[in-house]
Amino acid sequence: MLAHLIAFCIGFILDMIFADPYSFPHPILFVGKFISFLEKKLLTDSDKKNLRRGVLLTVVVVAFFSAIYFVISFLTYRINIWFGMAVEAFLTYQLLAAKSLERESMKVYDKLENGTIDEARSAVSMIVGRDTKALDKRGVIKATVETIAENASDGVIAPMFFMAIGGPVLGIFYKATNTLDSMVGYKNDKYLYFGRASAKFDDVLNFIPARISGLLMIVVSYINSGLFGKRCFFGRALSGRDALRIYKRDRNKHASPNSAHTESVCAGALQVQLAGDASYFGKIYKKPTIGDDIRPIETDDIKRANRLMIASSVLFLIIALAVMSIITLIMINYYLEILYM
Repeated sequence: MLAHLIAFCIGFILDMIFADPYSFPHPILFVGKFISFLEKKLLTDSDKKNLRRGVLLTVVVVAFFSAIYFVISFLTYRINIWFGMAVEAFLTYQLLAAKSLERESMKVYDKLENGTIDEARSAVSMIVGRDTKALDKRGVIKATVETIAENASDGVIAPMFFMAIGGPVLGIFYKATNTLDSMVGYKNDKYLYFGRASAKFDDVLNFIPARISGLLMIVVSYINSGLFGKRCFFGRALSGRDALRIYKRDRNKHASPNSAHTESVCAGALQVQLAGDASYFGKIYKKPTIGDDIRPIETDDIKRANRLMIASSVLFLIIALAVMSIITLIMINYYLEILYM
């Protein structure tokens, strides 16, 4: 447990420092290629077959990568505890995306500030699933803030939650499921049945982490507004009161049972309105708005959303380390009692 605690902390710090190096192959890239390979083999024109084969796809992908990570963790710890801890820290680092999310979203910020709207649309298209060609400046900012808010749970706190419990094995278990959902979990003609199992399983896995993420973001917003008043390192102070109010009102305003939990907090904390109608694959989808239009959304809200995401992940790390430390002390005390009985 102590080795796991240290590896978990080191992995988080590595992500904060280095993000995902472009020159180094990312494990999720292999997950995505494996999903694409199986999709070509399994996807048919029959809805009934696609429903069954979608379940098979989910089971095979999740089991395959979880097994690989289990074997790696088992063998490296058998070789040497320090070697095992180093490998676990590296695997933990690779499964987190806080710094990468900040880096990619800040590219949008940079294009909005120093480039053209077409360059900003191109940059935001790299981090969102919606159509971006027709977005104006406000639409680009909204799309960026929304993806930061949603991925605060999906890409950061949810993986941390599972890795705190079961290390990189549970981490890849979650990330494989999340990747499946992002690739085949669409409610369109192609994936409605084939991707249903992946989408539903992702909803189940995200149920607790999404709510933890929303609550952490509320706490950060309250701490910020309570300690710093109107101005702080967020530039403009977050509103803890509005974060809680909008969360309570709008957290279920999404087709997904989980996505609006962090998005509603972010909208309230920033005092802006998010969501609304969006275009996917050339089709307009009607969506309710989240938050109140207290003030116009602005480019600096991308920075504020990122800082809210990072501060919330640090708060989760502190809580997780505290809980893991208590469990470790209890286990040490238990074994000492057995040893000296």
